[in-house]
Amino acid sequence: MQLYGHPFSSYTQKALIALYESDAPFEFLNLSPDNPDVYAEFARRWPIRKFPLLVDRERQVMEATSIIEYLAVHHPGPSRLIPADADAAIEVRMLDRFFDNYINGPQQRIVFDQLRPEAHRDPYGVNEARHALETAYAWLDQRMAGSEWAAGDTFSLADCAAAPALFYADWTHAIGEQFLNVHAYRARLLQRPSFARCVEGGRPYRPLFPLGAPDRD
Repeated sequence: MQLYGHPFSSYTQKALIALYESDAPFEFLNLSPDNPDVYAEFARRWPIRKFPLLVDRERQVMEATSIIEYLAVHHPGPSRLIPADADAAIEVRMLDRFFDNYINGPQQRIVFDQLRPEAHRDPYGVNEARHALETAYAWLDQRMAGSEWAAGDTFSLADCAAAPALFYADWTHAIGEQFLNVHAYRARLLQRPSFARCVEGGRPYRPLFPLGAPDRD
């Protein structure tokens, strides 16, 4: 298998966590300006040019969640990221969407606004995104009371989504001290070997973070 992505990308990290958890052999193709040929092949394969992209022989899978679903079917590993029980799987998939849409979505809106020319920035939209994050943090704090992982006692697809989402969200709009359960959960995610490996892989690119990467994590 081959995974096209960038080590500092949250959605690339989401897919990488699953690949590391599965122990499946794969080649990582870094979409860096230093690798123009790799990027050209990626763009040929997927003209939308959103990463990550997984290539497995004749199969091509776009989007991190779909990649993790594909791995669960074709390359299952010691960590079962999608439960066999249908109701438990619904819970995991629901929380996957929560982290992508209500944590990662607003935090990326703030980051992308910073990348715009100053005259085209959207302070109103940024304030909306910050409010959305506060609401999501509060909901998640209640949700995580007494839970080790997002969907109970087993690391899953939902945690693959949560790890990079909360990692960057806390940089972008700090998780308040009152959200003790969210802080504890984020700390557990950072200690998970699969995600710790992603954090280290992205560390050289921290100067690229538009808001300024904090001197922690």
